[in-house]
Amino acid sequence: MTDSTRAGKRERLAGAAVRVLHEQGVEKTTLADIARAADVPVGNVYYYFKTKDQLIEAAIEEHGHHLDDMVEALERLGTPQERLKALVQGWAGESDLTARYGCPTGTLAAELDKRDDGLDRTVAKVMGRLLDWVEGQFAAMGRADARELAVALFAAYQGAALLTNTFRDPGLLVTEGRRLERWIDSLARS
Repeated sequence: MTDSTRAGKRERLAGAAVRVLHEQGVEKTTLADIARAADVPVGNVYYYFKTKDQLIEAAIEEHGHHLDDMVEALERLGTPQERLKALVQGWAGESDLTARYGCPTGTLAAELDKRDDGLDRTVAKVMGRLLDWVEGQFAAMGRADARELAVALFAAYQGAALLTNTFRDPGLLVTEGRRLERWIDSLARS
């Protein structure tokens, strides 16, 4: 087996872990579920990940890679206001998925918080990177209250994601997304 084949299977397993953990939750998900989703024989999983926690850690890393890719794409937009609105539009664009399973990172963080293994702090670091980036965008807009605004934006999204999932209503997240876009516009004008 070549290094690229090994890396490919490991990446498939980590990507499948992100999907399956989001859809089923941490406690209900088995290594066999993830192996099946990755189209990897279950016996091979142990070659790459000795424990379920190691696979969860790899899923958290995948969340971090997704965040890096998303931020890289957002950074190509012209202004902080455009970047923040595109972030909100991206969240709203996932409203159907959010209605079924909740926010991918937020629900994982909530589940891991109930465990006593430190993985909650690992996922918090990923979420913290996005919070810091959002704060940087508000600061670039000249806002002295950038951290407070970043927390408000993040909290509004997480709350809307929870309600969207609870009521299985994608329209809630779409509506909140439009409100957040107007709010961002108002902050840019003031």
